[in-house]
Amino acid sequence: MTPSYQELVRVFGRIGLLSFGGPAAQISLMHQELVERRPWLDEQTYLRALSLCMLLPGPEAMQLATYAGWRLRGVTGGLIAGGLFVLPGAVVIAALAALYAAFGALPLVQAGFLGVKATVIIIVLQALRNLSRKALTDVEHQVIAGLGFVGIFVFNLPFPLIILCAALWGYVTSKAVPPEPVQTSPSLNKPVQTALFWLTLWLGPLVVLHLSGQDLLSDLGWFFARLAVVTFGGAYAVLAYMTQTVVDTYQWISTDQMIDALGLAETTPGPLILVTQFVAMLSGQIAGGASLAVAAGLVALWATFVPCFLWIFLAAPHLDKIAARPRLGAAMHGITAAVVGVILNLSVWFGLNVLFGSIAGWNWGPFSLPLPDLTTLDIKALGLTCGAGLLIFRLKTGLATTLAVMIAAGIGLQVL
Repeated sequence: MTPSYQELVRVFGRIGLLSFGGPAAQISLMHQELVERRPWLDEQTYLRALSLCMLLPGPEAMQLATYAGWRLRGVTGGLIAGGLFVLPGAVVIAALAALYAAFGALPLVQAGFLGVKATVIIIVLQALRNLSRKALTDVEHQVIAGLGFVGIFVFNLPFPLIILCAALWGYVTSKAVPPEPVQTSPSLNKPVQTALFWLTLWLGPLVVLHLSGQDLLSDLGWFFARLAVVTFGGAYAVLAYMTQTVVDTYQWISTDQMIDALGLAETTPGPLILVTQFVAMLSGQIAGGASLAVAAGLVALWATFVPCFLWIFLAAPHLDKIAARPRLGAAMHGITAAVVGVILNLSVWFGLNVLFGSIAGWNWGPFSLPLPDLTTLDIKALGLTCGAGLLIFRLKTGLATTLAVMIAAGIGLQVL
């Protein structure tokens, strides 16, 4: 069944508005809408598409929506589906960034955000637990996860290097059998022209910004473009790399603001990687006010999400061939295992920065360890973190409810 463009807009608009809860919930929602309720995609096509999107960099749920739209109505359908998956969350993020810039420094607001930060620690731990159960199925992948953690936490190795090494190990050591012949999916004409068109569309505006002397916008655009290429394993996997760059290297925002950004991004529909838009808008606001904030947000959205269309429109016509390559699956399994270690690093980093007021670095040769000053432990932050853990892990409270309760608890502690 081929839906009309009006039906496509209505269904994917609904998906975009209701896509809370991270990629697992978003993928489930799309399955309900596209496979169960409507005969738009069959089960095997949906699962193969999901496998493809997990092999590609970028937010897999957004790319799955783009693939579904492409499968149903070609390139136009892919643009509609992918765009509607992102736009509702982008609008909400823009509003939240404006409110945060205006009122984020107020004491009661900061107290509320302490509750958000405490919840973020638990959310990342939950993601770590869920992913490790799926990814660390044997000793080999447990070792890869451990090496990934040590590489980034102790040696400060770049995230892309860790991902590349894990992928190469999985690919080379795979005991894969030769793929069976498969039928080719409907293909786009002239894949080279497709790649050149989308690469030019993606990177051309960034070149213009660089040549025009817009230093902040250019730096933001090129950084988020690089991030889009290495975003394997979801947004949590690249947050440590992202934080290191925007906080330490460029010093666009502070550590506390970075954690606040993730907390706010968790409350919006759409992919969690929309946190890039919030970070860019806040950086622009600090550097040049509201107009620069809007421009920075648009640059971040462009650099982050245009490549998603590039990957899908280039790879989607060859879905069946890609799905039949077991070595690629083994490489992806290696990446996923390494991502567990990277997310563990992120958990430790968040915990240290939320719970302690001062963190010193211990350096010896290539080794570098962040060590907290135990006398600066924030008892309120510790209590709120334990409360968030109780709500999420023990009482199974939803994310929205947990955030609301912890914000109220943070404000209540400040008043008392």
